[in-house]
Amino acid sequence: MRSWAMPLCFDLDGTLGHFSSGFVLLREALGGLWGGAPTAEELGRCGGSTDWEIVDELHRMRFGLPLTEAGYADYERACVARFQAAFAPGGLAPAAYAGILAGLHRLAARHRVWLVSGNAPALLAFKAEALGIDPAIPRLGSLPGHDRAGLIRRALEGCPGPHLYVGDRPHDLAAARVAGVPFLGIGGAVPGDHPLLDAAAEADHLVQAVEALLSGP
Repeated sequence: MRSWAMPLCFDLDGTLGHFSSGFVLLREALGGLWGGAPTAEELGRCGGSTDWEIVDELHRMRFGLPLTEAGYADYERACVARFQAAFAPGGLAPAAYAGILAGLHRLAARHRVWLVSGNAPALLAFKAEALGIDPAIPRLGSLPGHDRAGLIRRALEGCPGPHLYVGDRPHDLAAARVAGVPFLGIGGAVPGDHPLLDAAAEADHLVQAVEALLSGP
């Protein structure tokens, strides 16, 4: 029986699997739209962790103007097209974290599980399908005017806790703290005293770690 009162939020990239060359494809997509790709140095200067934040920062660097919602929609279409071409049959393949994904689906049988990602919504949908994530699991991708913490809050709106965010990067931990929810790290890129699982962990390990966090000390 599902416990819909306890939503759990998972990042996708680096948490459930990874797609190589992601930032290269982002830069290529913008290059096709803007007549020249942002440099790796410009990308490195961006402080945001969502597509909306990053593309807005790059747009301001290039044009001195904020990104419009129409411009973001153009980016989303161009980026999805790049990923579809790169990850077509016979091309690149995503690396799926099998145990983490299996644990995600087991948790979704008991709790309301969300994918809350920094990817633009259509790109998140493409990646979720490529990783074999159940389409019944709701997805919340990067929206205009929202940082990652704002997306987490939006997913949890109106739902009593306990809640949880699962991610793999320092910006995921920072967003969880701002949103006021516990954090579970995947992989070794998020230092701190929070619970941490290896990306190769089995489904049982993920379920046990999540249930321990939800039950509290």
